[in-house]
Amino acid sequence: MTEIEKKRILIIEDEPQLTAVVSDYLQQSDFATSIIDNGLQALSAIKEIKPSLILLDLMLPGQDGMSICREVRAFSNVPIIMITARVEEIDRLLGLELGADDYVCKPFSPRELVARVKAVLRRIKNIPNKPGTDIVLDEDTYKANIAGQLLELTAVEFQLLKKLLSEPGRIFSRNQLMDRIYSDHRVVSDRTIDSHIKKLRKKITGVDPDSEYIHSVYGVGYKYENSN
Repeated sequence: MTEIEKKRILIIEDEPQLTAVVSDYLQQSDFATSIIDNGLQALSAIKEIKPSLILLDLMLPGQDGMSICREVRAFSNVPIIMITARVEEIDRLLGLELGADDYVCKPFSPRELVARVKAVLRRIKNIPNKPGTDIVLDEDTYKANIAGQLLELTAVEFQLLKKLLSEPGRIFSRNQLMDRIYSDHRVVSDRTIDSHIKKLRKKITGVDPDSEYIHSVYGVGYKYENSN
């Protein structure tokens, strides 16, 4: 397998010895690696490198991992495994709430970390693509279609639908959805998301009245699942 064909893991970590060990183990497992040691370089590196997965340290110089994760989720669904020495439950929950796919506490076994990387990538790869009447998005025009029928969406509705479509079956909290559609992190109420969902459902029903795509999960949030 050539360097170009290998899945690239972006390691954002400021401990050189740890980074070297992790990079070495990943390369032995046939991954390509890139390394960033300052939080301020993270977003530009992610956009340029377009990694298959990000290993993101929580405590970084320049910009912390939590805020980086939040900003990444405003434009990308790339898998993120957060790495930290903090073991408090509140940090763990917050990390996952911001959109991290997994969470590893220091000290950790490099072999375990590689196993986690493979597991997350395998999970993403195995998300089924449902045939037939699934929604198809056109990011250039901010429009969607269902079985060839045009679905006119506002920019906010498009971003909301894109987030739900990114992981069929996954339940997204209202906060996670708000982080996606409002990149400036403005303060809005839960009812704002509910209102957008209601309008989105109405537009989808107008095109495909026999299917249900966006499901409410009481007390948690929303998920995308094609129920014909």
